[in-house]
Amino acid sequence: MFGLAGERAAEAELARRGLRVIARNVRTRFGEIDLVCRDRSGYVFVEVKTRRAGSFVAAAEAVDRRKLGRLARLGAGWLAVRGESGARWRVVVAALTVSEHGTRVELLEAS
Repeated sequence: MFGLAGERAAEAELARRGLRVIARNVRTRFGEIDLVCRDRSGYVFVEVKTRRAGSFVAAAEAVDRRKLGRLARLGAGWLAVRGESGARWRVVVAALTVSEHGTRVELLEAS
């Protein structure tokens, strides 16, 4: 339930920034893409990480290079299956921190 609430908060922030969610929880035999979005620049593959304030590992730190690489491969595969291998795309981490004061959402572009 905590993760689902995080995904909904991430979706709201993405929409506020002009992205449209076109798929949720895309599962393949190689892994899952939390959100697939679209904006004027192309597709955006989003990894959502939600943590409580004061957690041992912050939400943004919970996604390492290996995870980002896997998400990039999943996104490229998703596009290939749809015949859109040439489409522009990028990977974003939606790092959410939940505290008694509310939820803070950071969108971090993977480089």
